Amino acid sequence: MNPLAVELNDLLAQHNPHVLEMLSDLGKNLFFPKGILTQSAEAKEKAHKFNATIGIATENGGPMYLQCIQDKLSAFDPKDIYPYAPPAGKPELRSLWREKMLRENPSQQGKHFSNPIVTNALTHGLSIVGDMFLDKGDHLLLPDMLWGNYNLTFGTCCGAVIRKYPTFTVNGGYDVDAFKAELKNSAEEKGKAVVLLNFPNNPSGYTPTVAEGDALVAAIKEVAEGGCNIVAITDDAYFGLFYEDSLKESLFGKLANLHPRILAVKLDGATKEEFVWGFRTGFITFADGNGYENAPVMTALEKKAMGIIRARISNCPHPSQTFAIEALRSPKFLQQKEEKFQVLRGRALKTKEVLNSGKFDKAWDYYPFNSGYFMCLKLKTVDAEKLRVHLLDKYGVGAISIGKTDLRIAFSCIDEKDIPELFATIHQAVQDLS
Repeated sequence: MNPLAVELNDLLAQHNPHVLEMLSDLGKNLFFPKGILTQSAEAKEKAHKFNATIGIATENGGPMYLQCIQDKLSAFDPKDIYPYAPPAGKPELRSLWREKMLRENPSQQGKHFSNPIVTNALTHGLSIVGDMFLDKGDHLLLPDMLWGNYNLTFGTCCGAVIRKYPTFTVNGGYDVDAFKAELKNSAEEKGKAVVLLNFPNNPSGYTPTVAEGDALVAAIKEVAEGGCNIVAITDDAYFGLFYEDSLKESLFGKLANLHPRILAVKLDGATKEEFVWGFRTGFITFADGNGYENAPVMTALEKKAMGIIRARISNCPHPSQTFAIEALRSPKFLQQKEEKFQVLRGRALKTKEVLNSGKFDKAWDYYPFNSGYFMCLKLKTVDAEKLRVHLLDKYGVGAISIGKTDLRIAFSCIDEKDIPELFATIHQAVQDLS
């Protein structure tokens, strides 16, 4: 094991040995090298005559670039576009995102957590979590309504055992009891569990109520108190898109500093929150259970995360970080974001109004939804995949089939005025097949 990894592990062992136990074998071996990047950073401060360290080309005191590209990006200084970004992300962006998290998540106030590290969008953050905390055979708890890419990221790539629990009760609320039972099973079998909480949920579009959220946190704490190490991940990809009665913040704030055996990991990003899907700008943030005494734990985890970023992709794109900074600093940012929120909220509420009309009750039920981009129909009479193909071939309508009964509809990309026609068309396709 590299001495730098040993040093980081010693920090964890001294300040929170439970976090060290949570790490995968790869996670224990991770470190951030004191190599080219460290030497280049030192040279940037002190090499006032010649700096022959970092692998970029320079010209006229700045980065070299092609004018045909700069002509399209002339609003930005070349130094904020072309050089490599720091491995943990631009410091200004990390600070601005931290301020945004605190502003939007009251429960994070007064909590101690790491500075957000920039990732190549949220999927990259999931991959980092898998590398750092999941060995082959470790348990990952997910609801049965889940984003399919989790299977690839955690199951195929990491070899984790995905343990599913029912998402909803028969009455339509979040099934906290099923979650707790599965968590206890993992505690008894492994003594360690990785829990992933994705709200608003993809594919159901559901965010728990405040009471349900508190119950989830209480269940995690109870199992941790029983001796189980828990990595609690909040996948907050659709954060802020809360349209009706539900939690209005991430559970990360309530999980942070909750218990020494709980490590909270927040994954979020500009991708969907700021409607910049192609920018691929996300963040990973850590909080363990020791509050203000845990600075060395945060340092060790940040270094290990930076190490896997360095190993896998070197660093994240610079231009998109600059664009995100400009947005977060803009005086028009909050107003424009609210305008887009209201558009999406209108589509969600229109979807619910159409579904509650009674016209389609013989063809399907629908799962609870109150947030995000999606909702799911639960078909009563036809196979979801056959319906999907028929909709596409005969009517030119695209949807996503999940299993035999569920059809996911992204109301986020349907104009409000077109929503009645969309569901009428789906209903006609069901009748065709019936």
